[in-house]
Amino acid sequence: MEQRRLGGSGLYVSRLALGTMTWGRDTDQHDAREQLKLFADAGGTLVDTAASYGNGESEKLIGALLDSAVPRDSLLIATKAGTSRPAGQRVVDVSRKGLLDQLDDSLDRLDLDYVDLWQVHTWSDAAPMDETLGALEHAVTSGRARYAGVSNYTGWQTAAAAVHQRAVAGAQAPLVSTQVEYSLLERGVEREVLPAASRLGLGVLAWSPLGRGVLTGKYRTGTPANSRAATTHFASFVDKYLDGRSAKIVEAVCTAADGLDALPLEVALTWVRDRPGVSSAIVGARTAAQLRDVLGSDDLELPAEIRAALDEVSALELGYPENRG
Repeated sequence: MEQRRLGGSGLYVSRLALGTMTWGRDTDQHDAREQLKLFADAGGTLVDTAASYGNGESEKLIGALLDSAVPRDSLLIATKAGTSRPAGQRVVDVSRKGLLDQLDDSLDRLDLDYVDLWQVHTWSDAAPMDETLGALEHAVTSGRARYAGVSNYTGWQTAAAAVHQRAVAGAQAPLVSTQVEYSLLERGVEREVLPAASRLGLGVLAWSPLGRGVLTGKYRTGTPANSRAATTHFASFVDKYLDGRSAKIVEAVCTAADGLDALPLEVALTWVRDRPGVSSAIVGARTAAQLRDVLGSDDLELPAEIRAALDEVSALELGYPENRG
């Protein structure tokens, strides 16, 4: 699998990353082990998790599998801090204490001395930006993280954070990445986030490149009983894209897939994977069988005419000030 440079850093990551949001809840240890081995055997290196995934169960499962399933030194472990769900309700805390406490807990669950990439999971006005970013700096200088990034930041937040880290005298933790939702169904980051990342040297990690599973085509005729949309904890997550606009895009993806003798998910994933600025597309499979299909996309290249057709059907509406014409 191709390894791509992460932003302006010297770190190279696989162009497909393994997402683990369902691990420890919908994905058990047996399937997780098989997924990790499949991913590594295909040349994948970047494994993405978060302190909040499954209330820590995802990290705990990764920690149990490292070295026993795949050597630790063959993988890059990325995690995130700043959100939690202690009683089922989402809590955001990006203060220095909140972030560093979560990092220590993450390292304990992962059974690691350091993570390769540590990211702030989301922005919050409840803590000063320099305090939040100072926690990233401390994590790197203390050896608990090798690189630092942000996640789910808007364009101005991305730019402000990246410039701040560059401006701090003696800073050793410039931001190297931003993790954002990006797919044919969600191209909002093209307005300001991607231009900011490109200008400031941040690599883009695209989460949910399959439109929360909708771009696989599985929801074209209803909701399968074994799908995420059929679960109580993921139904609202998927429902966002079960609308008329999304259906039109899905049909275009399926038509392209038929012409290429490929799966719809392969077409949709390849489109994101090769967008300008994208270092890696994060794919989260519930089962090992699903991951095999995902990894099958690694050899696919979209012809220019198909890429143009998909661009058109999913085109983002731009207005002032992005489009000043």
